[in-house]
Amino acid sequence: MSPAPTPAPSIFTTTSLYSLLGVAFVGTVAYVGSKTLLPKNASAKDRFTFIWLAFDAMIHFSFEGSFLYLSMFGRQVNTSTGPFAELWKEYAAADFRWGTADPTVVSLEILTVLGAGPMCCYILWQLVRNDPARHYWIVVLSTAELYGGWMTFCPEWLTGSPNLETGNFLYLWVYLVFMNVIWVFIPFWLLFDSYQYISTSLRATQAVGKAKKA
Repeated sequence: MSPAPTPAPSIFTTTSLYSLLGVAFVGTVAYVGSKTLLPKNASAKDRFTFIWLAFDAMIHFSFEGSFLYLSMFGRQVNTSTGPFAELWKEYAAADFRWGTADPTVVSLEILTVLGAGPMCCYILWQLVRNDPARHYWIVVLSTAELYGGWMTFCPEWLTGSPNLETGNFLYLWVYLVFMNVIWVFIPFWLLFDSYQYISTSLRATQAVGKAKKA
């Protein structure tokens, strides 16, 4: 007698609900922070940047920070219990490495939580003070996050994605694609915007210097 087929995962589980509520709460806090800390005449671009960086920082510290806790000093998600463990077990169904404390993933997450998270907070402080030096750090942060995403998935693509569940619509398009693609498009946009600001400022300074010498 052949074994019964494994039932398809539910599109919306209890863990999904709590995860989405957590993300919504983080987004709400980020939005309220922008309304509270930025001046009323702040541009839409600066307000969006603030919301994204605040959201980014809180995701790094809470969600990814919990992954680090569950994946270091002999621990791993698959043998852990608790709300965050259940959240990461669901994601680990799409990318098996997150359930077994894969050393490459953990190494990248150490840099993300301890490096990118504080850097987001520092840029937020600069943004509130309207310090143009933030554009340098935005370039650093965006480059680091793009590199982290590349190093998370490129080794899998080169080896035929042995740890990725790509045959399931939910796991592939919701967990692997949708939940990661925003950390590609938004850092790319921030990188381009800061490049424009820095290059325009340097060219203007160069033009003034040439005019003084003339």
